[in-house]
Amino acid sequence: MSINSPLDNVSFTLDISGVMGFFGGEEALSAMSTVHLYQGRRWFGWYNSPGSYVVAKKFGQLAKSRFWDGIFPGPNPTPEEMFGLDGKEGPRFIGVFSGTDRTTTGHLAYLTAQKAKETEVTNEKIHLRGRMTASGSVSIIDVDDVKLRQGGNVPTMKVYHALCAAIPIISSLASCLACAFARDWLAFGLIILGMVSNGLSCFVIGSGKLRFQLIEPSSYAPRGDGFLMMHNDIVILKGAEKEVASITKGKFTLEQPDMGDNDKFNTVGICSLILLSQFLLQLLLVPRATLFGQVMFLSSLAVSWAYNSFLSSLENEKIQTDLLWKSLDEPPITKLALPNRGSQAVYTCFVLHAGADMSRKSSKNFRPKKILEYMIPNDTRVWEAWREHVAKQVLSRERTKDFGPCRELIADLEDEEQQLLKQLLADAKDGYEYYQGLEICIP
Repeated sequence: MSINSPLDNVSFTLDISGVMGFFGGEEALSAMSTVHLYQGRRWFGWYNSPGSYVVAKKFGQLAKSRFWDGIFPGPNPTPEEMFGLDGKEGPRFIGVFSGTDRTTTGHLAYLTAQKAKETEVTNEKIHLRGRMTASGSVSIIDVDDVKLRQGGNVPTMKVYHALCAAIPIISSLASCLACAFARDWLAFGLIILGMVSNGLSCFVIGSGKLRFQLIEPSSYAPRGDGFLMMHNDIVILKGAEKEVASITKGKFTLEQPDMGDNDKFNTVGICSLILLSQFLLQLLLVPRATLFGQVMFLSSLAVSWAYNSFLSSLENEKIQTDLLWKSLDEPPITKLALPNRGSQAVYTCFVLHAGADMSRKSSKNFRPKKILEYMIPNDTRVWEAWREHVAKQVLSRERTKDFGPCRELIADLEDEEQQLLKQLLADAKDGYEYYQGLEICIP
């Protein structure tokens, strides 16, 4: 007994063959880029996904040989760069005891700066005193108790995020069964082809293990306390050199056991070639299927596109930041908003000075004037006098700090310069009072 297709008597067909390989390509790329961030995600790619041509051309560039470069022309990025796990430059870092001055830092420092930027300020409900000019913030992160390990695994998102893939998988299977019930074996085979090629690609590309690649400093290195400098914001990192260097110099790395030998990534090239072949076969054969089969094929793509769009909406960088913070054992961030650069610089100096052991000779490496020059490099007589006076107050052992202009300080300044200096010293006093007011306990 033959079973008639529900749309046998319709005289037109859906001409979707020209767009199905390109439709949803960006979403598919974005979804595939998160495959290493979700627990078990590599096992849940068995659905008929759109955008196979775009995915093949992009990830085929990982394969390194003349043969693969001919099929997938373009640069050969590292897996970390391809999946957005590396390549972002972090802000400048100044080490106040080690003398480190890194113009740019690595990907983990970039994520740390983003985490600090997203954190709400501690003194949000406190009325800011002082002149409001170029307002900014100072975030304090204590990483003394962080124990990142070279080659240690990066934690991944819970498996229930990946289980959402059951929706497009079931949709693709249902479309297959409907085509088989209607005896449209061509549409049935094309949907199966899409499921297998996408599943294999997801399995192979997602086989990498996400780990930390860290720098091992000398065990005799001084403390790593320092600060990341952004446009208007400062992020203070306090901890041993090893822990601070893990953030400023460390990065994510992917160990790829199933992506090909000798860093050639031939297996990825084969998967990309399968995706490209899938695109060509579907391009040629989908118009030959019945209208019902074409509708089933299109419905499976639509559900898969919705799932890929859902994964794309979960920001890759935000997920990486959350995973990094989980690896760091969720260190708290104390963030203070300050009304101007002067109070921000003074507050930063006092916070960093609180971690110095002044009984040791090596504490002479802490030079507050140099820190102030990094933060406010203005080369004028007033600013030079301001830095000189503030630096003395930071190093002073007196409990009461004096931010009034002394005679020696203003003797060589003109009247307008003296008035400006008084304003700047008032800003410095505000910064010191903010430091006192929060009563931050820093080892």
